[in-house]
Amino acid sequence: MIAMEDLCAALPHVAAAPKDVTRAEILMFRPGRNLREEREELVLTRAAGIPGERWLSEPWMKLADGSPHPGIQVSLLPSRVHDLVRPDRAAMLHPGDPVIADLDTSEANLPVGSVLQIGSARIQVSDVFNDACVKWKARYGEDAYAWVNIADHLPLRLRGILCAVIADGVVRRGDEIRVLSR
Repeated sequence: MIAMEDLCAALPHVAAAPKDVTRAEILMFRPGRNLREEREELVLTRAAGIPGERWLSEPWMKLADGSPHPGIQVSLLPSRVHDLVRPDRAAMLHPGDPVIADLDTSEANLPVGSVLQIGSARIQVSDVFNDACVKWKARYGEDAYAWVNIADHLPLRLRGILCAVIADGVVRRGDEIRVLSR
């Protein structure tokens, strides 16, 4: 597991990620709790998020009426953060984010409401903050968890962004991800 000093030293590299255009590097499908299937493509829909995932049946955040919160349909983790906390992909479980891409996910670059074209789909950055969960801490260590949650780091959104699907489509590994509006 990576030490806090190494994580902090890597911050300039993380912050130097592309701002406007990148590619989908890893696509992950989560058919159930703690299950991961790397995929070549994912379907994204407004109605079901990523059909077959647990967003409809077991969302971790719900609206007042009990329905799944649309702002948590898709998460996107910056690949520079992913590569720091998970240097040995064979020995460490994937964090579960459906999309890993080399993108600056900071509030300054992608404020709430920003729209991204991702393959043929469109997603919108939600106001739900991804602060890393206890699983992140258990898998990648206390320092990786604390690093994401340092007060000065919160606007950097090191744990990535949570998004709502606003236009159905398909994203394939290698597809372009482009910021359409901020």
